[in-house]
Amino acid sequence: MICPFCRHDDSRVVDSRPVSEGTEIRRRRECPKCGQRFSTQEVALLNIIKRSGATEPFSREKVLVGVRKACQGRPVNEDDLVLLAQRVEETLRSTGQAEIEAQEVGLAILAPLRELDEVAYLRYASVYRNFASLEDFEGEIALLRALPSSATQAKSNTRATSPAMSSQDGTSTVQQKTGK
Repeated sequence: MICPFCRHDDSRVVDSRPVSEGTEIRRRRECPKCGQRFSTQEVALLNIIKRSGATEPFSREKVLVGVRKACQGRPVNEDDLVLLAQRVEETLRSTGQAEIEAQEVGLAILAPLRELDEVAYLRYASVYRNFASLEDFEGEIALLRALPSSATQAKSNTRATSPAMSSQDGTSTVQQKTGK
């Protein structure tokens, strides 16, 4: 590493620490020529290969922009979206590859988005998978119903155990309150 003070072409690492949840390393360095200390930060690059063949660095912000559009008007908070983008990046980095096809990014978004909100998942999938007809939507909805996500199962369990659903004698509580 070149010293930013005297431009000497070598430096010695004095200290190394992981930062940003372990995705980056901050190194404290010292120049053997002038004795000045400086810090560097290292990040493992993750490049995305676009359909055109061009490459660009992975961007969590791009993931967030796409997912925000799908979640517009849905009861999803910003913290959940940030977590989703982090999960997507972790999934992609866990492959161990330095370059990943853009198609793989879209696939990595689908599973956590489905867990977060199935309507948002359907919106995203319709654009990502290029739905062209009503049958495409119906087929995806049939898959959602056949293989419910853990979020859907939790919601249905909550509804089934809700006290407003039925009373001990089997009549609905709404009927008991109205006297019918």
